[in-house]
Amino acid sequence: MEWLSPSCLPIVVLLMHCSLCLAVTVTTTRHKVEVHEFADAELSCQFNTERENNPRIEWKKKGQDVSFVYYDGHFKGPFEGRATIQGATVTLRRVTQKDAGEYRCEISAPLDSVSLAETNITLRVLVPPHTPHCEIPSSAVTGSVVQLRCRDHQSIPPATYSWYKNNQQLPPPRNANASYLIDKHNGMLEFKAVSKDDSGQYRCLASNGVGSPKMCDGNHMSIEDVSVVAVVAAVVVCLLLVAVASGVMLLHRNGFFSRHRGRSNVNYVPPPQEPQDFKHTQSFML
Repeated sequence: MEWLSPSCLPIVVLLMHCSLCLAVTVTTTRHKVEVHEFADAELSCQFNTERENNPRIEWKKKGQDVSFVYYDGHFKGPFEGRATIQGATVTLRRVTQKDAGEYRCEISAPLDSVSLAETNITLRVLVPPHTPHCEIPSSAVTGSVVQLRCRDHQSIPPATYSWYKNNQQLPPPRNANASYLIDKHNGMLEFKAVSKDDSGQYRCLASNGVGSPKMCDGNHMSIEDVSVVAVVAAVVVCLLLVAVASGVMLLHRNGFFSRHRGRSNVNYVPPPQEPQDFKHTQSFML
């Protein structure tokens, strides 16, 4: 057996030293936790120390700023009185959307060679659909483009939408030539060119797999043909307005509306006549 060269001795010493290194370790059973709104959420945190018998346990929540959840043996801020801890595992009671976010469990063990370890847990709070807001026109003209809208801004995960006409679900369009389009993600129902057959009671259903789906009250949409008499009357009115406007412009251009046209001099006073003797301008013949 050959002796190790002197250059290898530092490496051997380092390996022997590291084999004796004692470090605190932190683990979790679930890095992502999903619970329904107003349910309890368990944030798992387990730790192991080699020398330290009294490690310091801290929980923090990340946001715009890092805030304490559990520090110095007590819960802080909005978690005070509505959270419990067992070991290092925290349970939050009746969580809301304000509780959703990323949490960090930190274990500090000063007597261990590596004295600090942590693990991160993301809490997602699921919210069932609320009654969606629907925009359904009460009337439209045949051949026009009509859009019906449906939206619920509070559901988590975001809701998907389906439309009903006269209590019958409208099937998804099979091809691009269909008379209507449905976007289940943004809740829009669009008719490319409505016909009288599209008249009916329309409602929208929002669902996201959390809780019960919700439907808006809906509205009746009537599709009417274009009135020929109304169109002709509108055209005649437009032509009359154009004719009147053209006539006014022509008169104005010819000076008809000049400020001094036709104005009489009401202040004019004829000069006085001087008295003159009567003179015969014609001789009389006897």
